[in-house]
Amino acid sequence: MENYSALANDIKVLVVEDDPELNELIVGLLTDHHYQVESCLDGEEGLLKAATNNYQLILLDVMLPKRDGFSLLKVLRKSCQTPVIIVTAKDAEQEKIMGFSHGADDYVAKPFNSTELMLRIEAILRRSRPQQSPQDADQLCCENLVINVKSKKVLVDGQPLVLTPTQFRLLFELLLHQGEVLSKAYLYQRVLNRSISAYDRSVDMHLSRVRKKLNQASGPGSRLKTSHGKGYCFI
Repeated sequence: MENYSALANDIKVLVVEDDPELNELIVGLLTDHHYQVESCLDGEEGLLKAATNNYQLILLDVMLPKRDGFSLLKVLRKSCQTPVIIVTAKDAEQEKIMGFSHGADDYVAKPFNSTELMLRIEAILRRSRPQQSPQDADQLCCENLVINVKSKKVLVDGQPLVLTPTQFRLLFELLLHQGEVLSKAYLYQRVLNRSISAYDRSVDMHLSRVRKKLNQASGPGSRLKTSHGKGYCFI
């Protein structure tokens, strides 16, 4: 059996757990086994970290503030295939079922045995595959709007719609996660490749221009919605 503990210095793990004591316990356990570990206490920060860092494994609690574990996993699975172990309450059968249905790779029940957790982590790492590109599909479609992923072209009623590279990335990200509210912080990282800063309205400006261009071309610009205090969504 391959000893992943010996390779742990090259393996990066994200822990998303809102209980500070349990979070610290898991981080300490993984650190003792020489894994590189980052952690956070809420689902929105967890999604942001998962989307902007190259992790080999994510340990994900279900009941989280700001964004629950299932919602986080649903969004994450549209952009990457990082292995995820759901951490659930003991005997929470429905949570286990929902976790697997949303793309979880395994689960552990609280309170868990430390040895079992480490064995499950090693088992997941043994069988996990390298992360895949988020652009698995050739194109994304909604009504008369078509985004060609490979050529990075946008068509409305078969006619080209001219977007800047930033506008294309913003529209692609929102359509890829259709129906999900994506926070400004998440979009700043995915679209602008930088952290959000106070009074910076760059994403607002780009979204407004994309909406205007879609509407002028009789496209579904009205489906680009602002969720005040939360972010944006393509409904």
